[in-house]
Amino acid sequence: MFACAVDEGICLLEFTDRKNMEKQFTSLSKALHAEIVQGENKHFKQLEEELTEYFEGKRQQFDVPLFVTGTEFQKNVWNLLREIPIGETRTYKQQSEFLGNPKAIRAVGTANGINKIAILIPCHRVIGSNGELVGYAGGIWRKQKLLELEKAILF
Repeated sequence: MFACAVDEGICLLEFTDRKNMEKQFTSLSKALHAEIVQGENKHFKQLEEELTEYFEGKRQQFDVPLFVTGTEFQKNVWNLLREIPIGETRTYKQQSEFLGNPKAIRAVGTANGINKIAILIPCHRVIGSNGELVGYAGGIWRKQKLLELEKAILF
């Protein structure tokens, strides 16, 4: 995975094989008015430890600080994603209803799709209204694996 961070927290966590990864870097750089440079950050060690525990089935929530960039609507969508309990899923329609705007299903889907912090902001927990796994930039197969891992953590 690629990770980027600023003093305030992790601002990007993406799978290295994500489509349009360069676009993610460009978007982040523009939002931060900064150049992305390779190096260390005080949050990387905690991130690595927490992700390791998560993938070992020993962690249900993340404590590493995050720094999100986006519109207020996008931030509201991403905050709502963090409220979905591990091992559970919601539909895009449910998410839009929780936001108080039941007609914003597509906008919720778009915000999910441009989430720059995979796993920690669990957009993989949102599914189609018919129960199908849809719309995951990391790949549907990966979404399936993450959901299976999270269900196993609970049992």
